[in-house]
Amino acid sequence: MRSENFIRNRTALITLIAASLVVLISLGVRQTFGMFFMDFKDDLDISLTQSGLSVGLQMLMWGLTGPIFGTIADKYGGHKAIALAFVFFIAGVYFLYAGPNTGIFFQIDLGILVGIGLGGTAISIPMSVVGKHFPLSNRTIAMSIVTAVGSFGYFLSPILTEYSLTENGWENTLVAFLIALSIGLAISFFVRSPSLEQTIEQPNSQTTTEAIKEAFETKSYILLVSGFFVCGFHITLVGTHVPTYVIDRGLESWTAAAILSLIGLFNIFGSLCSGYLSTKMSKKIILSAIYSLRGLSIIFFIFLPASNINSFIFGATFGFLWLSTVPATSGIVAHMFGTKYLGVLYGIVFLSHQIGSFFGAYLGGLFHDLYGSYDYAWYLAIALSVFAAIIHLPIKEQPVIRLENRIN
Repeated sequence: MRSENFIRNRTALITLIAASLVVLISLGVRQTFGMFFMDFKDDLDISLTQSGLSVGLQMLMWGLTGPIFGTIADKYGGHKAIALAFVFFIAGVYFLYAGPNTGIFFQIDLGILVGIGLGGTAISIPMSVVGKHFPLSNRTIAMSIVTAVGSFGYFLSPILTEYSLTENGWENTLVAFLIALSIGLAISFFVRSPSLEQTIEQPNSQTTTEAIKEAFETKSYILLVSGFFVCGFHITLVGTHVPTYVIDRGLESWTAAAILSLIGLFNIFGSLCSGYLSTKMSKKIILSAIYSLRGLSIIFFIFLPASNINSFIFGATFGFLWLSTVPATSGIVAHMFGTKYLGVLYGIVFLSHQIGSFFGAYLGGLFHDLYGSYDYAWYLAIALSVFAAIIHLPIKEQPVIRLENRIN
């Protein structure tokens, strides 16, 4: 069997680098909004429920617009979809900074506009474009590189944001975000879909509608969509509400920043490990194991005494599992249906993820305001871990009949 070069051409290399940087900037900015909640409460009179709702709307809009940006990327090129999304992202942060930014406008700025921006700049679209450049043998590794580099944004951004919030205030911190997002907009033009001469996709005369119909007639796709809901609930509950949770338990704000940074740091290793293992063993088993371990990580975090050491252990363990679901999940979608419509089909899977994110963000804030703690949100997160661990096991990791017939 002839080994294939990992980088097939110059466009693939540039796209891999540019997509990784886009995700680094996008996820880095997005990861830290929970650190602004107390400032928003003091200066803008925004309650935790309202902040949680805005992040919930953000996650929902991220998911709803993902398939739209995926369709744009599949038809017109990834760079156009990502650049358009950055315009929305920049607008949302600008209005959050300059106003109007209270009441319903707070939800529009942080929830809707930033959410639309994430729909085309965060994980799903840049990674789906990268996936079109790489064959099955090393596609998950390429995707895991994008995820891992993006995770460095998770690691670096909380540290810089905590420093900036302390030294410069939340308004100037948002200005720094605007500069970073503008750089991302420039980089997005280098995230290019493969040309007809460069494509590795087998001939496929399907329309977008036919591809979606085929996917929803495939039981394994439905299971994958259902399981990814849990991933969204987990990471948004943690990323949004852990800063307040650790303060409630008597720890300091820098501990929350350290947890978020450790999540980003260890997610680099988790994403790369998941991408590598996905080329060696069953992806559904990897996903089932990840969700099981997430549940255990949460159990130890909430039931052990509050301390910096236990918090750091949680940040490291949960970080290793943070986005390690992404290479395996997207790899299954590409393996089942091919890469021609990977943007829209993975975008739909990611929509489920973002619906879960909405509930993770909103219910976390709601439970806290109703009951004075996050306990019920954590219990729900543990139960969903069990559900996700089980639901991935019946998935069949094989191409649909259309592709099997072509192969045979």
